[in-house]
Amino acid sequence: MLLLAGCKGDSLPKARVLPDQDNPHTQNDECENVSGDPGRVTLHRLNRAEYDATVRDLLGDTTRPARDFPTDDHGYGFDNNADVLSLSPLLLEKYATAAEKLVETAWAQGQLRTCALDAINPEPCARDIVSRFARRAWRRPVTSEEVDRLLRALTLAKQQGDTPEAGVKLALRTVLVSPHFLFRVEKDPEPTSATPRRLDDFELASRLSYFLWSSMPDEPLLQAAEQGKLRTPAELEAQMHRMLADPKAQALVSNFAGQWLFTRALDSAEPDPALYGAFNEKLREAMRQETELVFQEFITGDHKLRDLIDAPFTFVNDALATHYGLPPPGSGTPRRVDLSGHPERQGIFGHGSLLTVTSNSDRTSPVQRGVWVLEQLLCSAPPPPPPNVEGLPPPVNPHMTMKERMALHRSLPQCQGCHRMMDPLGLSLENYDPIGRWRLNEVSGAPVDATGDLPDGTVLNGSVDMRRFIKEDPKLPSCFTEHLLTYALGRGMAEADHCAVREIAATAEASGGRLSDYILAIVLSDHFTSRRGDPEAQSP
Repeated sequence: MLLLAGCKGDSLPKARVLPDQDNPHTQNDECENVSGDPGRVTLHRLNRAEYDATVRDLLGDTTRPARDFPTDDHGYGFDNNADVLSLSPLLLEKYATAAEKLVETAWAQGQLRTCALDAINPEPCARDIVSRFARRAWRRPVTSEEVDRLLRALTLAKQQGDTPEAGVKLALRTVLVSPHFLFRVEKDPEPTSATPRRLDDFELASRLSYFLWSSMPDEPLLQAAEQGKLRTPAELEAQMHRMLADPKAQALVSNFAGQWLFTRALDSAEPDPALYGAFNEKLREAMRQETELVFQEFITGDHKLRDLIDAPFTFVNDALATHYGLPPPGSGTPRRVDLSGHPERQGIFGHGSLLTVTSNSDRTSPVQRGVWVLEQLLCSAPPPPPPNVEGLPPPVNPHMTMKERMALHRSLPQCQGCHRMMDPLGLSLENYDPIGRWRLNEVSGAPVDATGDLPDGTVLNGSVDMRRFIKEDPKLPSCFTEHLLTYALGRGMAEADHCAVREIAATAEASGGRLSDYILAIVLSDHFTSRRGDPEAQSP
């Protein structure tokens, strides 16, 4: 959950890496002669979602063994940030345990046996089984020397009196605990320097598959890499569209949108049952499905990214429709419904998932809602709150509105600066209660005041005005690009990346501004297809 934010001074929060966003001509001039630096991604360990998806596609396993692994850390808003995906002794033990169980199960089901092992001369068949498996698991061709090392397990098994089958299974387990499986390995330029290097086809195939599927490349993608086709933009585009149409692209919804739009945080939301007893587990799931299905339609449909702010449709079941005050669609499962007559429900600001996770258990939180907008949509996050900042003061009288309480808090000198921007954005959503219902009165009975007064004198009169304001903000395309590129690369954006972010956003908008246009602009960018070395890590 977001914390109460505040800062000293009168300056408004600025974007982390995207300065001068309100003047695109200045942006173009600023970036015109800047040399491209695709940056460098740390050796990338598979996170829990990626591990589970990979063993699903490699072995057909759907037991989600990574649920037993330690929780992954987050960096720059995502849990696939390579810099924070460490490898502990406990995790190594979990990997070994999981590998043994996975191999035993798959072997019993016959999925790994491509031939019959000969008790006298098992090596030819063992080589076929292990080399085929390692190619898929390591997401690249394997050398004969690598297969030779893996097949030492046959000799070991024979020395210990075990069967050739035991030796092959040991070799397969070795494949699954190898760094070539557990990490997405990308070679630095040789010699190590700051000179960028284009990824080879197999490295690029893995970047693409883990971006769109959170999983390993499938056979068509591996074959395209083997044939050297991924060097062409046309093939990359064709593969991207093919992969987005695959059900495995649901991972982009669950893992990217789930963190960017905070639907994952819905799991830990606990509205006060005494005040908001209407909230239950079925409603929680319906809210999650609504946001995920809307985002899914933006991946495959012909909708502009900006329309996510005020999309005139959503997906609800009877329970969620009743919760929202919409006509029930007559279904216990989500159905697409038109919102042209219900402007208060249009776009993501009308989603109960977002409104719930940006509230406190017993009241709305204009600060959390405002900070979410600034961070996730405008990349203008305020600095951390100053030490010992006080929370929202209690109402002076029982009928005091939230806006009046926020004004009292904002009167503190150390809180004036940042709250001048985030409070109005959050206050414009005050008609939504802590579980996303539309309301005209606060819990106290006081009429809701959903007007937000921006520093420049603009007044946002409720959620409709706020939607219009955010949709028209020139920072929105670049900010979305920053988040999506952060997720695609598995690293945070730095000041040196801001020109590339702008260029990708401009390319996407010029191509139509759809979500698929943003994805394609990233996939074809130098940032995605290249990397540089670390000049500080010189070889001895």
